[in-house]
Amino acid sequence: MDTSTRGFGWRAVQFFTVLVYIFMFAPILVVIVLSFNASQFGGFPMTGFSLHWYAKLLENDSVLRAFQTSLWVAVVTSIVCSVLGILAAVALVRYDFPGKEWVNTILIAPALVPETVLGVGLLLLMRFAHQPRTLWLLVLGHIMLALPYVVLVVQARLIGVKRVYEEAAMSLGANRFQTFREITLPLIMPAIVASLLLVFTISFDNITASMFWRPSGVETMPTEILSMLKISISPEINALGTLMIVVTVGLPLLGGGLARYLARSAR
Repeated sequence: MDTSTRGFGWRAVQFFTVLVYIFMFAPILVVIVLSFNASQFGGFPMTGFSLHWYAKLLENDSVLRAFQTSLWVAVVTSIVCSVLGILAAVALVRYDFPGKEWVNTILIAPALVPETVLGVGLLLLMRFAHQPRTLWLLVLGHIMLALPYVVLVVQARLIGVKRVYEEAAMSLGANRFQTFREITLPLIMPAIVASLLLVFTISFDNITASMFWRPSGVETMPTEILSMLKISISPEINALGTLMIVVTVGLPLLGGGLARYLARSAR
């Protein structure tokens, strides 16, 4: 193959790559732009720039209730997953025990199964057990979905932490808890912060599982947006979608930045 043919092939790959990115991100950009449209009709051309639809969200009681529900579920999920994920990662990396591989597989399995399958499966299990859907069961479902990510992230960081630091601390008289608190925990803190924000985003933005597990009459932010779309498409929905984009994109970026900052500080 001559140079001109290779050059044409590379330009074709670049062209189709750009088309894929446009296909993926153009709808998101349209939603963000139309959220500032002064007109009540969500379309082009825009009639003016306005924050009216963001202000209207603050007057929508159903949106505020859904935001409070999603925030509470995401915070509880993040805290529980962080605690359980750290303990599980330390046990899997630092200790050997019977059934270790099975435990690791069970912890990671929810990340490998489609959410729709898990959602339907747990819903059928609740109906079989005659267990009504409650907010706490929704939290437990989110914990099941998000816990593997904490385990994987903390494991990856913990593997890079040399045991000699912990052994040196214990040789100087520190017990296992003191060693973990003073040595191991600061070294894995970047992974903890990153996984905490990642889990918060996963829980806050979850819609597939929440549709199956949420109690009747309770809406989360994603399900509230879906219910609003069934009625009409208004700039208010665009404003709400823009806020969701800011949360779901901004928090992982913030987590990555904090993780790099803490990693540099720990050196």
